[in-house]
Amino acid sequence: MTFFAPDPHLTTNVAHDERFLEHIERAWKTDLTNFVQNGVPKLVFAFLLAFLFQSIITFFVKRLYKKADRLVGNAQRSGQLRTMAAILRATSYGITGFYLLTQVLAALGVSLGPFIASAGVIGLGISFGAQSIFKDMLTGIFILIENQYSVGDTIKIAGLTGVVEDLSLRVTRLRDGDGTVYIVPNSQITTVSNLSRDFAVGTLNISVDAREDPDRVMSVLKNLAVQVRKDEAFKDIVIADPNILGVDKISGYEVVYPINVRVMVNQRDGVMRELRRRVLMAFNKEKIAFGSSNSTMIVQSPAPDPPSTLPQPPQPASSQPSPSAASPNATT
Repeated sequence: MTFFAPDPHLTTNVAHDERFLEHIERAWKTDLTNFVQNGVPKLVFAFLLAFLFQSIITFFVKRLYKKADRLVGNAQRSGQLRTMAAILRATSYGITGFYLLTQVLAALGVSLGPFIASAGVIGLGISFGAQSIFKDMLTGIFILIENQYSVGDTIKIAGLTGVVEDLSLRVTRLRDGDGTVYIVPNSQITTVSNLSRDFAVGTLNISVDAREDPDRVMSVLKNLAVQVRKDEAFKDIVIADPNILGVDKISGYEVVYPINVRVMVNQRDGVMRELRRRVLMAFNKEKIAFGSSNSTMIVQSPAPDPPSTLPQPPQPASSQPSPSAASPNATT
């Protein structure tokens, strides 16, 4: 009967494998212990911090939505607030996700050096290539938050004047009086002149002859401006009594009397037209002469006198012979 003796090399390999498994088991136990002792508290703190941050953001987002719901009569501002709420929520999700990812990797013992370096290089390249886009979006966020202007407002930005047709985080679209559409990147907006905020002031400069009585002229202008204020068609448009400022400018025989009228936004032109019409009627009725900025003097020469009638000289007597003396041989 033959007995097979074990191979010493095989026995050595099995013993080596067993020691390797024991080493792996001890390493796993050590890593798990370190993770429970150090990593878990870090993760709990990170998740609590993220939860607190998200709770604060959610509170402000809900406030924005509630404020937007209360703006029933202002659809543009309501849309702006909803846009801000959506941007704030999306931004907070991105920040929170990135923070939690780095904390989980750090708790698991993953080295963040290469990850952060790669992210830094990528972010640097993107920042150089798209820095204007980021600047546009950042400016657009502040425009929405500060409510600098809304859709439908008449504004002046980047040397252009027009009505806001569209507003986004990157660009503002304007349309001027002749229908031209301007697309202005938000990063180019440094100063905003809003012509449609709260009220508008219309100024009408009336030129009057310098020889007219100033007190009488101001009284006539005041009466007709008050009549426009009380007119049924303009009582809801003119929001304050017109202001007659008095003599504003004297140039030769021209005196300028300005009339200031505070009206609702985008309602100035109709009131100005009515004021001009009534000024013409009132000045014609009161015999008030308008002024002229033309200093040319017109001299009219007198008409020439008609030719005088001179007496005609007397005509000489006729030398023809009478019929009785026509023939000397006439018989008796």
